[in-house]
Amino acid sequence: MNPAEEYILRQREPFRSMLLEIQVLIEHTLPSHELLYKWKLPIYYYEDCPICYLNVTKGYLDVCFWARTGFNVHLQTLVAENRKFVKSLRYRNPEEIDAVILIECLEEALRTRKKGYTA
Repeated sequence: MNPAEEYILRQREPFRSMLLEIQVLIEHTLPSHELLYKWKLPIYYYEDCPICYLNVTKGYLDVCFWARTGFNVHLQTLVAENRKFVKSLRYRNPEEIDAVILIECLEEALRTRKKGYTA
């Protein structure tokens, strides 16, 4: 098992179940992806470009996207919190996960992707 998968499986509930649900949605949406473990976090790549990363912290789960120039979907839902290049969908419980919004953000991240971690 790779470290990214271990990260997901070692989380306490409800975050483990939430991560597994989100993992299924990500892997279904990204036709060919690579799940790597960097900065002690699972990061999804597509064609060597970072798409999103998963972070459980402070009582919530963030699905973080590099909000590049042209990333224009669900800006009212994404949380920036003084981050210049990253915006995230934040979930505290499984009921908050909206598959449509997550998939649309993934598709936008895929559309605006580029190598590197800045805008």
